[in-house]
Parts: sequence; C-alpha cells; structure tokens
Amino acid sequence: MSGLKAIHFGGGNIGRGFVAEFLSNSGYEVVFIDVVDSLIETLQKTPSYTVTEIGPDGESNFEIKNFRAINSKHHESDVVDEIATADVVTCAVGPNILKFIAPVIGKGIEKRTASKPLSVIACENAIGGTDTLMGFVKEKLSDETKSNLQAKVRAGNSAIDRIVPLQDPDAGMNVKIEKFYEWCVESKPFDGVGTPPIKGVHFVEDLEPYIERKLFTVNTSHATAAYLGHNLGKKYIHEAMADKFIHDAVQEAISETAHLIVNKHGITEAEQKKYVQDIVTRISNPTLQDVVERVGRAPLRKLSRKERFIGPGAQLAEKGDKVGGLLVGIEAAFRFQNVEGDDESKELATIMKSNDAKTVVTKVCGLDESHPLFSKIVPIVEKVQSA
Repeated sequence: MSGLKAIHFGGGNIGRGFVAEFLSNSGYEVVFIDVVDSLIETLQKTPSYTVTEIGPDGESNFEIKNFRAINSKHHESDVVDEIATADVVTCAVGPNILKFIAPVIGKGIEKRTASKPLSVIACENAIGGTDTLMGFVKEKLSDETKSNLQAKVRAGNSAIDRIVPLQDPDAGMNVKIEKFYEWCVESKPFDGVGTPPIKGVHFVEDLEPYIERKLFTVNTSHATAAYLGHNLGKKYIHEAMADKFIHDAVQEAISETAHLIVNKHGITEAEQKKYVQDIVTRISNPTLQDVVERVGRAPLRKLSRKERFIGPGAQLAEKGDKVGGLLVGIEAAFRFQNVEGDDESKELATIMKSNDAKTVVTKVCGLDESHPLFSKIVPIVEKVQSA
C-alpha cells in the first residue's frame, strides 16, 4: 500500500473504467463520490469490478479492488474529511455539473492541513475544464485560503480521449472500454511540487494543441457520425461509418479541422493525417457497439461556442477557410430533437420552435451577428425549422 488517496467525483463508466483504472494501477485508493443512491449503494456492496479493454487484437481484463464510495448528498461532511486528507481530486461528471461539486471541494480544501498541496484534475470533454471547476471552487473559499492558494491546491487542465460504449445491460459495476487511450495534463501548475504520480498520464507544457486536436478530431468526427446516423436511421456508429455518404461527410469535416490544427499548432500534415485515419478506424470499430443516440446526446452543449463544431468552425471562418463539412454536421445536430432519454434534445426542440433563426444561433452557438460563421448557420437553422 502506497498510502496514496484519490477522490473521484462521478461513479459512471468513465469514472470507473478510465480514471479509476489509472489511479488504481498507480497505487491510489479511490474514493468514488456521487449523488445517485443506487450507484453508490452498489459500489459499496461490490468488493471488486472488472474493466474490459476492447481492441482490434481482442480483450484484456483488469480487476479494480482498492476503492470505497460515499454519497455526497447524504454524507457531505465525510466527503469534506476525505478531501482534506487526499492527494488527488479528479472528476468525470459532465461540464454542466462542475458548479455542483465545487462547494464540497472548496470545503475540503479549507480543511486541509497537509504540507503538500492537493492535485485537482477535471477529466471532462471540455476545453479548460479544470479552470472552470476551480473558478466555481474559488467562489467558495475564504480570503485567507485564496491568498495562499498555491500552498493548498494545484490544478491542471487535462485532455482525455477514450471511447466508452454503451454497456451490457447486466454489467453491474463492470465496464467495457476502448483499449486506446490518451490522457494529457498540463505540467506547469505543478511546478515546484511535482506532478501527481499517475501512470499513463502524459504531462505536457502546452495542453491546447492536444485538447484542440482531440476535441476537433475525435469529438467532431464522432458527433458528425452520430447525428447523421440518427437522421438516417442507423443504430450504431460503425453502421453509420459504413454508409458512404456519412463516411465521406465525416472525412470532409475533419479534413477542415485538420487544416486548422496543422496551421495553428505546427503539427505536420503527415502526423495529423495519420491521427485522422486512426480516429476514423477507431470510431468504425464494430466491437464497440456504440449507439448513435448515446454519442449524440446533449446537442446544446455540442453546438455551443467552444465545442466540437462551432469551436473549429469559428476559427476557420475568421480566416476565410472552408467550413462546408462542419456545416453538414451542424445541420444534423440541429435535427437531433426530442430524442428519448435526452433532455437537451427536448430543450433544443423548444428553442427551435419558439425563436427565429438568428436568435437560435446566438442562443445555442454563442455567436453574434458580426461573426463570419453566423450568416452561414442562420440559413441552416431556417431550413431545419421549416422541415
């Protein structure tokens, strides 16, 4: 036993199957925090669970044992005590939930007396996820703690890349996950104290190239395939990618984002081309059995200003570069309405029904009328609204 302890917010598949696997393999005791009663109760009754990594060369199984689980809804003070004595806090809760976990993290930081600062890493599909979390945390901290924050906590943004498909209905706490992974964390915030010892994490000086390359390639391609697949009645992503129209549309969208990434971040064309083709191969993998509605859920977030469509589209449009492929994905995303089990798709339908196209683009995409991408999206919204 190394005596290391990690607090992880979010007991879902990414938390159990990606983050906890890395932490557990690095010698951490993992303490899961969640508010879903049934999930926490099951974790508390489960002595171990299995992570199955799926790849083109078959499956590998890993047993996760060294963990506990606490319901923060009913036992907040226990969570505060755990954070006060932890080495690392991670989360995989979704960007919209960060503001809800921030208060208890803030209380835990206030209570810390450890000589080494707490490491905080948000593992979200969002640019600057840890910065966003810490912005909410700082609102809850005393002036005294804020004045000496570096001694209490070090927080690094991260970029994660691993596909977690829809799980088997009888899986329990076991998780199936893609074998491929990338977890990059910025190293600069940990200057002077050392990066947290987590095997498999790639600490980098500048995270933006990794975040944008991942978000604008993996997430853009995945979402484009999902939305077009949903509109054309496909069940799985690999079925969508086998459709020539969808395959070509995905390739066109990520050829545009590749142009941005190569020119902005100095990644070579050959390197980015290989990365793109590796991604297409990954999302086309039939063993993942990845359902299009799972990948497409939360369309409002995915159509937002810094996300996988508008983020690269805005930067390209500002330079006068091509965005036609991205616009195909954007149109398909706007059609992802009233999907069973997805609240954002229902909210999108309401927004589309009760606003004119210009208001929709401002409200959903965060663009103002003067932006060069704005005038390209308005006719698309009008087209979807008239359908």
